[in-house]
Amino acid sequence: MGRGLPHGRSRSRAVTPPISSDRAEAFIRANTALIAPPHVPEIRLHLADEAHDLWRRTEEELEAIGLQPPFWAFAWAGGQGLARHVLDNAGLVQGRKVLDFASGSGLVAIAAAKAGAAHVLAADIDAFCAAAVRLNAAANGVAVDFTDSDLVGTPGAWDVILAGDVFYDRAFADRLLPWFAQMRICGCEILVGDPGRAYLPKTGLEALATYQVPVTRALEDAEVKKTTVWRFG
Repeated sequence: MGRGLPHGRSRSRAVTPPISSDRAEAFIRANTALIAPPHVPEIRLHLADEAHDLWRRTEEELEAIGLQPPFWAFAWAGGQGLARHVLDNAGLVQGRKVLDFASGSGLVAIAAAKAGAAHVLAADIDAFCAAAVRLNAAANGVAVDFTDSDLVGTPGAWDVILAGDVFYDRAFADRLLPWFAQMRICGCEILVGDPGRAYLPKTGLEALATYQVPVTRALEDAEVKKTTVWRFG
């Protein structure tokens, strides 16, 4: 995934320093617009409408305090495909407790809430995501809780884990896979949206659906990414 990002940046999941809720919300409002992702037009998100400008601005303004590039400001292919699948197959989450892992903008969490999940928790360690998820959930009239805790390796009482675009980094994938396997043993259903990232497992996945997802060429290597929703385990 790194080669498709501006300035050759990889999609690091390093823990980010604290930032005030008001400051994060003000930055998001000033640098995004409410836009419907092309593959999920039922949902509106605070997204960047010019990838390079926002990316360059956040790097210049926030690098000094160690914050990440704004992954929350773009509707990545894996998340769009997974959100589409959840909306079209509401029975996967209806009446169930759902975790949207590495949530970013909250797109998949919002899709789960709109599909009738009993409770949705969005999790992301990026300092801006709490504000992004809060603003986006409110824009879509749904309730989504948020945590910035690193949940990898922890037990949880979720019925379903949804994860879009998480297999972009070898070290991160190596942490995720044992946790996913343990959660699957405990009875949790795990669905992954992935457009062919480098570290997607080669075995142990069942393909549920494939979509052609429009994406931002400035951040990806194409205008459309073939994206598959997989069931883990």
